[in-house]
Amino acid sequence: MIDAVTGSDERLRRLEAVTDAALSRLDVDALLEELLDRVKDLLQIDTAVIMLLDPHARQLVATAAKGLDEHFKVGVRIPVGRGFAGRVARDRRPVIVDDITEETDTSPLVRGGGVRSLLGVPIFGGGELAGVLHVGSREPRAFSTDDARLLEMVADRASVATHTRAGTVDRETALALQRSLLPTALAEVPGVEMASRYLPGHDSGVGGDWYDVFALPSGWLGVVVGDVSGHGLQSAVVMGRLRSALRAYALVCADPADALVHLDAKVHHFETGNLATVLYAMVPPERDKVHVSIAGHPRPVLVDPSGHAELLPAPTDVPLGMGRASRTRRTTVVDFPPGAVLVCYTDGLIERRSESIDVGLERLLATVWPGDPDEVCTALMFAVGEERPSDDTALLAIRRVGPPPRPEPRLLLEGAFDRAGVATLRRRIADEAERSGMGGEAADDFVAAVNEVMTNAIRHGGGAGSLRLVDDVSGLVCEVRDHGGGFPAAEYLARQVRPTPSSTGGMGLWIAQQTSHALHIESGPAGTLVRITAAG
Repeated sequence: MIDAVTGSDERLRRLEAVTDAALSRLDVDALLEELLDRVKDLLQIDTAVIMLLDPHARQLVATAAKGLDEHFKVGVRIPVGRGFAGRVARDRRPVIVDDITEETDTSPLVRGGGVRSLLGVPIFGGGELAGVLHVGSREPRAFSTDDARLLEMVADRASVATHTRAGTVDRETALALQRSLLPTALAEVPGVEMASRYLPGHDSGVGGDWYDVFALPSGWLGVVVGDVSGHGLQSAVVMGRLRSALRAYALVCADPADALVHLDAKVHHFETGNLATVLYAMVPPERDKVHVSIAGHPRPVLVDPSGHAELLPAPTDVPLGMGRASRTRRTTVVDFPPGAVLVCYTDGLIERRSESIDVGLERLLATVWPGDPDEVCTALMFAVGEERPSDDTALLAIRRVGPPPRPEPRLLLEGAFDRAGVATLRRRIADEAERSGMGGEAADDFVAAVNEVMTNAIRHGGGAGSLRLVDDVSGLVCEVRDHGGGFPAAEYLARQVRPTPSSTGGMGLWIAQQTSHALHIESGPAGTLVRITAAG
């Protein structure tokens, strides 16, 4: 009885520790620090880390920690799905690791301080993933479900704190502007599949990089990736104005180069002192070409269906706002076959302080493949690594899809027939025509055509035949086959007037041709196949 009371007291102490009203009076950063201190005390663990989700980049960002000291750096990023914390975020449930030697994750956030056992839980906000909270023990330990429940309570309290994170008015305004201009989800567009990512490179999460995709009234598709120089609110504001202006010019310019000439004039006149690099591409309704003009921007990568990747063979004109306003710019047209992938990006994807840009381009070309655009984007963001990026990254991948596969015809009826079986088959075909929704006169014509062909097979094809009725995408199709000696089918199909009845026949096929949507005949010494397609 004493043990039970002691256990209840301990659970009450734990509950009070994480729901203490005094915590609400702390600012956000202090609250997170205090929560981590309390969870270390309650669970008797050695390390505790909070990572918050960047939804645009699909990455976890290190925000607060205890017990890691030099192993912890604010701003370190972990892609969702990668490593221990990434797995917790991907699975959206608690994850327990009793022995870290079985983990392949070598991140200092996980292994720092000689941790041996781990417990991690997701942080939710408004029903959506907001981050990950994980703790570690230097001594081998089997974390319990009670430990996981307590850590989930702490995660809930951390979620409330992150939703009220303080900031300056400029920062809040810039973030709102940036997020309103970057679509969280790309619209579905016929003929292509698309995916995108945006990764801010500075603490404010605000920069001048952007991407945009829009359908034009003509059926063409507009694709934009751009980068305004600088960072902060001013760059975000200029970016928003250029984005809106380019959309307007796209409505009146049939050539990407013409639209960029107008946008360059706008930058020189209304955005004096600002520079921007922009890639503007137009994809026709057939989606078989890409028309692209480039103003100082990194060339996109085109991956053909075989997997060969290359920088698009297009000239690069000067950035917008540089020198005098340019009156001429160039557009390049390249093929865009089904299965090919176009990858557009800003320089943050390929630039590193410690290496040549050529190394970044080689890494990009080696990473892409003609696969699902979302998977391609994820792989490229993995390639960025866990380091804290110094520049923004906008990424857009577009794959041209081919025509949808033709569905397999559905078999409705199949069997052999002779003179005695024609009437039975004719009734069954009439029943199937009715089930398919075929109208009265159209159904009568189709049944009459099949009847004439079956009768013809009995008279001229050896007294018997076989029949196959399918429901194709174009409607009902019936195939009648016999094993007669064949006849000159092309002559029969070419007749334009009603034939004169004779002992050699020919009237039945003429009737079938007149009462069907299409009549196809293959005939030779081994027999004859007649395909009758019902009228729609």
